[in-house]
Amino acid sequence: MTAILSMEGVRLSFARGRGARKQVLDNLTFAVERGETFGFLGPSGAGKTTTIKLLTRQLAKDAGRIRLFGRPLENAGDADYDRIGILSDTSALYERLSIEDNLVLYARLRGVSQAGIPGLLERVGLLSDRKVLVKNCSKGMRQRAALLAALIHSPELLFLDEPTSGLDPAARVEVHRMLAELKEAGTTVFLTTHDMAEAEEVCDRVGILNEGRLVACGAPLELRLEHARNRLTVVTRTRGTIVTTKDAAAAPLLAELLAAGECLSVHSDEPNLEEIFLELTGREF
Repeated sequence: MTAILSMEGVRLSFARGRGARKQVLDNLTFAVERGETFGFLGPSGAGKTTTIKLLTRQLAKDAGRIRLFGRPLENAGDADYDRIGILSDTSALYERLSIEDNLVLYARLRGVSQAGIPGLLERVGLLSDRKVLVKNCSKGMRQRAALLAALIHSPELLFLDEPTSGLDPAARVEVHRMLAELKEAGTTVFLTTHDMAEAEEVCDRVGILNEGRLVACGAPLELRLEHARNRLTVVTRTRGTIVTTKDAAAAPLLAELLAAGECLSVHSDEPNLEEIFLELTGREF
């Protein structure tokens, strides 16, 4: 597969006053393959949003290399950024315009048809609220409208910074369905989220960022197996719950229980992403 974006040895620091600097990203290295949904996870302040701002040229790195669509980021032009959609904490919706008028405006700016706007509004439950001014919208309505603005031109690469923040469960499910459809259509999605269950559900791979460094990267199942414990829990009919190892030493016991028809369930002990996250970062989300 071909990397649609990559970072190699990227460093970035911010001034803290009196000549001191805070290292925000430290030797950050990863690549996102074309067509995959890549989750970028980390505690608050770990550098997730900063990374998106570097990739979209809202900030400049101190050192390292960044490539976008196979070329150095420094060579990216307007045509490249026409292939990108962004939902971030600074996504602009015009307060005095309605939700629908915002989408019409973005369609005009992007030079695309407005014909698909009603369908998009219906997908996220905003069709009946399309005439509501953005200044009168709830946080969840704003978030859904901003997502649609990022999708209006069917981008090839989509940056989503906490896309389901503030959404109710039904709206979150619909956003996840939209992400699945985007993946099916070949869209590459770079996603930051605090929701580990969301990351497991929608991401092909995840990277875990801690204090500006990538401490783990891989498919959710691969990471779970990598951090798995050597333990099996067997629930039996008459002998209660038995905890044993999941290696050759446990084979005679398991064979005996199976032969006797005692096994009701057998569970291996793999941590979920949330447990792995806490183990690697030592911090809450």
